[in-house]
Amino acid sequence: MYKKLGNKKKATIKDIANVLNISPAAVSKALHNDSRISDKTKKAVRQVAKNLNYQPNHLASALRKGKSNLVGLIVPRTNSNFFSSVIQNIEEVLNKEGYNVIITQSNESYKKECDNIDTLLFTQVDGIIASMANETVDLDYYEKVKSKGIPLILFDRGENDLNVDYIGINDYDSSHMIVEHLVNQGCKRIAHIGGFKHTRIYNNRIKGYIDAIKKHNLPLENELLIESNLSIKDGRAKMQQLLNLKNRPDAVYVAGDYAALGALQVLNEQHINIPKDIALVGFGNEPFTAMVTPSISSINQHSEDIGKRAALTFLEHAKKDVITQTLNKQILDAELVIRASSDIKKSH
Repeated sequence: MYKKLGNKKKATIKDIANVLNISPAAVSKALHNDSRISDKTKKAVRQVAKNLNYQPNHLASALRKGKSNLVGLIVPRTNSNFFSSVIQNIEEVLNKEGYNVIITQSNESYKKECDNIDTLLFTQVDGIIASMANETVDLDYYEKVKSKGIPLILFDRGENDLNVDYIGINDYDSSHMIVEHLVNQGCKRIAHIGGFKHTRIYNNRIKGYIDAIKKHNLPLENELLIESNLSIKDGRAKMQQLLNLKNRPDAVYVAGDYAALGALQVLNEQHINIPKDIALVGFGNEPFTAMVTPSISSINQHSEDIGKRAALTFLEHAKKDVITQTLNKQILDAELVIRASSDIKKSH
């Protein structure tokens, strides 16, 4: 007969030992299938563990071994195709190597991102892969990750100042590609609804837009360059702002597909011909860009490749005894997918 355990919240190795009148060390060995423990004892230990609903304390185990086989992942949101595709590819690569991934989202909030980092560090993760929130300007929390000596890999949205690995596309060149395309379609007054300048990728897209506009001697006016949080709601509001101008643009390049969708809605509602009156280009190649009417031209960011490379970069660091990280950028070439919203020549 086994002793009955009192009402405790969580069963421990000690509780199993008490029930069986054996030492906690023997229980631990039995649970780890140690050959020095008889099959009869192992079977009894497993049965009591099941009866008591015993769950191994992975945190304690990670502290002992100095390895948890957990990787933390921070994304601004999971409901975009880009981020969900990156997550899927990171998981695929890491699961094969025996790692589990803890996924957290910041919802573009700096405070939530800091809380996520604290939680992941408390969970003793072996590394963190992250894409920064729109609100993040202060990098102290990411410095905290580095000071713990665990690998930090940034993708899509990262900062050079952290001197860590970064995987993303060439945002500056992407803007050139878009402006070039719109100029070839005959557009002469191109507006840009961008992200916030303090986020490096959006700053690079803005810089690329400005330089490309200058290169083609087109009007570069403050009213044609608008920063935003790139939500659908913001896309609607900023598009309306551009339509209210005395001198409207004949093309709008939006730095995110969700905001481009908001812009498209406003143009359709006001019966503005896309692309003849106003051409539209988004960024991210979300699946809906091919499904709406007219379909939206957009930049393909190669999410599968970014996810795989981020995971492989972590695995490279995980092999080393000492983590020394430097700024190491893997920049992929983006691709402009031309659809009806900017294909003026085809629409004539």
